[in-house]
Amino acid sequence: MVNQHFNLVTEPWIKVIVATSGETSTVSLKELFANAQNYRQLAGDMRAQDFAVMRLLLAILHTVYSRYDAAGNAYDWLKLDDTTMQVTDDYSEDEEFNEDLLTTWSNVFEAGKFSEIVQRYLATYEDAFDLFGDRPFYQVTSEEYDNVVPAKKRVATGTGTVAIKQINRLISESANTPDIFTPKTNDYKNEIGNDELTRWLIMYQNFTGVTDKTKVVTDDKYSTPAGWAYRLNPVYVQGKSVFETLMLNLVMVNQYSDSETYAVQHPVWETTSNLAYIDNRKKMNKPDNLAELYTTWSRVLHIEWNEDDSPIIFSAGLPIFDTTESFIEPMTTWRWNKKDKEYKPAMKGTRSLGRAMWRNFGEYVNVYHEDDYHEPGVVSWTRFLKERDKIDDDKQLTLASVALISDGNATSQSPVAEVVDDMSVNADVLFDDKGSQRWPTRIEDVIDKSQQIGKDYWSYVSTIARIRNLSSSDFASRESGKFYEHLNEPFREWLGSLTNQDNRDDKVNEWKQQLQQIVLQCAEQFRQLTTPRDIKGIINDKGEQENAFTAFNWLKRNVNKDLK
Repeated sequence: MVNQHFNLVTEPWIKVIVATSGETSTVSLKELFANAQNYRQLAGDMRAQDFAVMRLLLAILHTVYSRYDAAGNAYDWLKLDDTTMQVTDDYSEDEEFNEDLLTTWSNVFEAGKFSEIVQRYLATYEDAFDLFGDRPFYQVTSEEYDNVVPAKKRVATGTGTVAIKQINRLISESANTPDIFTPKTNDYKNEIGNDELTRWLIMYQNFTGVTDKTKVVTDDKYSTPAGWAYRLNPVYVQGKSVFETLMLNLVMVNQYSDSETYAVQHPVWETTSNLAYIDNRKKMNKPDNLAELYTTWSRVLHIEWNEDDSPIIFSAGLPIFDTTESFIEPMTTWRWNKKDKEYKPAMKGTRSLGRAMWRNFGEYVNVYHEDDYHEPGVVSWTRFLKERDKIDDDKQLTLASVALISDGNATSQSPVAEVVDDMSVNADVLFDDKGSQRWPTRIEDVIDKSQQIGKDYWSYVSTIARIRNLSSSDFASRESGKFYEHLNEPFREWLGSLTNQDNRDDKVNEWKQQLQQIVLQCAEQFRQLTTPRDIKGIINDKGEQENAFTAFNWLKRNVNKDLK
């Protein structure tokens, strides 16, 4: 392919929903940043893909606004190269740099749109965003690829490729195992336009499985890693527009350590060369800046183009730093690993597919103000914004989660499901920290109570299963899942309705009444379908009679007791 260009700065490739019309549009980076306030949300092929694209957009914003204020003036405590817009090695650092960064965030947020300096940065780095450029976007050249992989895996051998249908995570089909139920028929699985290819390339670098066998040569052995975002339990703040979403997740002031050192942002396209980037990655050093983290490659990719302009993608695994206690990552929840005595991202698995986000409320908010608890960085950031009066007390914050779930197979980690969820809470409720009746602890108590009722219901349907001579665990798990499906939306509505002016007891009792009504309605459905066997019942292990009526009465007694 000769003299072809597809520049991400000027060519349309980002799918968005236009706020005024509700229609989907495809825009360039330049258009996206100029009109982000007019777009409701990103609307790519998958929500996980939107998450990966959002992190790329954030990397650009972190880079720009860590060097220039909202008016486009360089901070006077930095020394910048006028041509590259990069921080020079001998930059100075002011004690008040965090205040300047916060002021920039506030000024941009109040303006309601991104300033011209972002467009200037995109124009400066336009060549770095060309899919076919001398340094093609998110790829290496054939010479660079051959330089870092074993001789038997070089481009000329034609080995070590991944098909389009594999990087398309809606298909994720390997060359050996055809997938029948896909959104494309077999003849079209490897057809792709440049805009779509760009989106999947970005997502693949974030959500890579481990099926490919080629690896970059290093002195020490290592396992081919999964993509960085694939190893998180992603969470971010969803705004009312693309502009607001990007701003609320633009963590300008360090929230992950006590360090007061200014972190120079290093997006991958600003490294001196691809080989320099790969050499640095071999050291497996954790990034100290978000632009580098958000543009982390999991694979060294090279694309050859055949005679009919179809891409042939060569892929080589690249060592990646450990997620353990990588608190620079602001978009994940954390879980304490008792065995290793360290924090790791609280990844979702196939066993937790049906568990709604609100049931893990305590993973997202430091409910009990524990010193050793690690709140997601984006939550700490919005808490900081509220404390500094940069967002309104009654602003409703929507915490959103989008997770790509792997099959759990250590040799493939192919995606099997995408889980999307959210919960909305007023800022002064989410971050209420005054008094013994503060909302987060009351909400956590309500969730504990709701889950106790869930256990009661599980026991009830388990009894029904025994009476019907069914597998009690399978039947109870399935019916328990239906119960929570009935519970999820009402709880989200109750949570979103809370204000700091509410009488806590009144609102909690309001939910208890609704909870009691829902659980008894679910149980009533069994009573309406009572069979002769349900009426006759069985004698349980204690020698007691069990039938549909005794089971229902047991449920009512326990619900009344547990809701006191």
